[in-house]
Formats: sequence, C-alpha cells, structure tokens
Amino acid sequence: MSTFLTTQNPIEQLPLAFNGYQFNHCKTLNCKNFGSHNPNDYVLQNNNRNRPTLVCRECGAFPPLLNNQDVVEETLRYQRLQSSDLPRCTNSECDNKHYPALTHRHLYHAFGFSGDRQRYRCKACEQTFVDRWSGANNKLAMQQKLLGLLFTGYPVRDICRRLEINPKTFYDQLNHIAARCRRQLALFDERLFKHQHHVELASNIKDLQPQSHNGVMWVASAESQSGYVVAQHINYHADDIALSHLYHDAYQDSARFMSAPKHDETVSDPFIPKGILAKVDATYRKIFSRSNMENPLSDGAKINYPTKGTLIYPQYTVYSHYLYLKEMFQNNEYLAIFMPQETLLRSACISVFIDHIKQKRIDPLYVIEDEQWLHGDDASKVDIVLLGWWQDRWAFTHLENASKGVCHLGGEIYDDKKWLKHSTYRAVSSYQHRFQEQFSQLINEPRRKLRPAGLLPLLDIYRAWHNLCRQDKFSLTPAQRLGLASSPMTLEQLLS
Repeated sequence: MSTFLTTQNPIEQLPLAFNGYQFNHCKTLNCKNFGSHNPNDYVLQNNNRNRPTLVCRECGAFPPLLNNQDVVEETLRYQRLQSSDLPRCTNSECDNKHYPALTHRHLYHAFGFSGDRQRYRCKACEQTFVDRWSGANNKLAMQQKLLGLLFTGYPVRDICRRLEINPKTFYDQLNHIAARCRRQLALFDERLFKHQHHVELASNIKDLQPQSHNGVMWVASAESQSGYVVAQHINYHADDIALSHLYHDAYQDSARFMSAPKHDETVSDPFIPKGILAKVDATYRKIFSRSNMENPLSDGAKINYPTKGTLIYPQYTVYSHYLYLKEMFQNNEYLAIFMPQETLLRSACISVFIDHIKQKRIDPLYVIEDEQWLHGDDASKVDIVLLGWWQDRWAFTHLENASKGVCHLGGEIYDDKKWLKHSTYRAVSSYQHRFQEQFSQLINEPRRKLRPAGLLPLLDIYRAWHNLCRQDKFSLTPAQRLGLASSPMTLEQLLS
C-alpha cells in the first residue's frame, strides 16, 4: 500500500505504512478524501501539541495519527499471548513455527506419545515435539477447588489458607489453568473462524478496574446473539518498558507505550442528561472535549499509573483488536459490528475494515438503548436526527417507557427498523459486567489497583468458562448456541 512519499521531511508525509497497513486517513465517509493516503490531501504539522497533527483539506476533519507498525506489532503480541502455550514446530528456521498443531493439523503428523502426552512431527522439516498440556492433569483436584473458591468470592489469602498453599503457588496454578483454558478455546475459536461466514459481533470498551482509575481499559467483542466472546484486549503490558517520550508521537518508535503523566488534572463529574437524544448529544460533546478524540484517557481525568507494567495508548489496543478480528474472519462473507457511542471504536472499525465498507460487506452501527428496552421489539415510529460534528444520521424510536437509537456508520439509510429491532451489544457488556461482579473483591483489592497483571490469567479463564461452561436459562452455553459444541463442559473437562 503506497504512502505517497513526496518529501524528505517526515512531518510532510504520513507515518510509514507497515506490512501493507496504513490507518492514517480521512475517516469522514462522505468526504472525497475518505481513505486517501496521499499527504497532499491533508495539512500536516507537528510543532504545536495543542493543534491537530493532521487536517483534511476537503472536510476539515482531524483524525489523530497512529504509528502503523505499533498497531501491527500489538496485534502480533496478542496472537503470541493467546497461542504461546499451543504445540507448534520448534525449529526456528521452519515456516510452520508460527502455526499451532491444534489449529493447523494439515501441517503435522500425529506421531505417537511421549508418556501420556501427544507427540507431533512437522511435515515440512520432520521436527518432533510434544503437546505439554495433552497429558493427565496431576493438579486437577486442587485446581478445581481453587477455581470453585475463586468463583464464589473468596479472597486470595483465604484460598491459600484453605488449600494450604502460598501466594506464589496460587498464581502459578492460575497461570497453568489459564494455559489449559487457552488451549481449549483455540479449538472452538478455530471452528467459529472457519465455518461461520455471516457473523454479527458486539463490541464494548470500559475500565477494567473502575474504582482504581489506573488507565487500564478492556475492549471485548462477542457474537451478538449467542454471547460467545471471540476476543478481548487490555491496554496494559505486564513488563516495565523504558520510555524516552512523555507525549504520543506517531513518528517515533514504540509510540504505543504511554508514559506516566507528570501533571494530573481533575475534572468534575458531568451531569447525567435525561432522555436518549440528550445522552447522545452529551456524549458527542464529551468526546469532542478530549485532547485526542480517539483516546478516552485524554479527557483530563487523573490517572493512577500502575506501579508495575506499562500502559498502552487505548487507540493502539482497539485498532489491534479489530485488526485481529479482521485476520481471524478473513474468509468471512459478511460482518456486522454493534458498538456503543465511542469515537475510538468507530474510527478503528472504519480504518481496519475500510475495504469491507467500500464493498458493502460490513454494517458497523452505534447502538444506544434504555435498560427497559426489550430486545426484539418492533420499532413503530422512527425519528431521524443529524447529530455531532460529523452530522451522524441517528434513527430513534420510543415504546412506552423505553427508547432506542441506532446510527449506521457505513452510510446505510434504508433499514432503520431492522437495526432498531435487531442490533444490540448487550451480550458483551453483560459479559464484562458479570466478570467485574464475580471477581469484585479481587479486582478492588487495594494492592491490585496498581498491579493489574494478576488479572490477566483470570480474563482468559473467565472467557473459557463463559463460552464453554456457563449455561443460560435454556441450559445452553454460547458455544452450543453457535453449534460449536454439543453439550456444556464441566470444570473437570475444561481443566483436563
């Protein structure tokens, strides 16, 4: 993909594309520069941090710049985290080293056993290796008890006392459980990615630890009807990374890592608007007041930077989240994404799926609905209102004591009633809410507020339990509702 390098001065060109990806362009759908990577279509400056770095010459939009390489590297980092424990070719010079045997069986031979563990042989280089998690789990009974106590709200100290283990052993076992859960999920995720050609996703982003104000945000996407959680990311790196820059600069290396702010500011809590139209308008005003519209952490609120680990700018996490989804659903024929009114989600979705938008293969929608709204209700009267700087076309409907609104971000204007009835992101928002309710004591533990690394394995465990074990009122798991499984899994099966 061309970046139209016309000058030796880097600020007179867009940040370099990486692996064919260029996320810096005008994101106004009706602008003639929409998707343009030609720097001559924009005004670029990097001298004044209080002014936009990029301004579209045609429509005046000023989307913030991103380092394309950092977005791709963040996606690769997530893929490595999810597949690091899966068996694969161990030959560093083999092309198959990136492809796990569980999800790419055509690249490997099942080659007997090493003890009770499955052994494989690579078809390309004939290297043999063993699936370390395929054998019997000698800690199964203890891990079941540990999860049972954790899921019922016991604090870590009490769990350690009851199981007669020390905290280090507790976290070691938690990491082992998470590795087994990731292995189980890989098999079901692969079935979803390969066999579901028409997919509707629900996305949401929120604070991982709302009471800590530590800047760690959690973005997740789930299949909108079944609730099967496909992917989740947080803008946090467990390692301490030395940083040379205080402010974000898309032209620098490692631009995605966020320094601890030197000056904390406080903001007063805004009033809560009444009525769904007023809520939408207030949200636009709040987003527009940020110093960076695509960074929810730039609203002036105080950030209690974690004492261990490094924050990542939320925009890199969300862009990499959607890039991961795009790569996983690359054989997909149609995709719909329902999301709350958040400019970061909108911009990331439009930038990553820009080809899908041009080909009319995706329906991205903002959705807002009252808690009393019953999903599936037909919209009777529909009111159309243009809102925000972008003059987004919103469709609102009102039924007795509940209201709902949708905004099609791809420009579609003919199916308002269909989307008002069908679109929702409740599946993923309720998943996130249940996680925070289930583990509120652990999440809000005083020492945990600035040390969120201990929650990382718990996120993987909960996603596996939610997808494969948790049953709804019809006694079906999300995996069953999608046809990926025939029956619910027990904890024993999940950890075996």
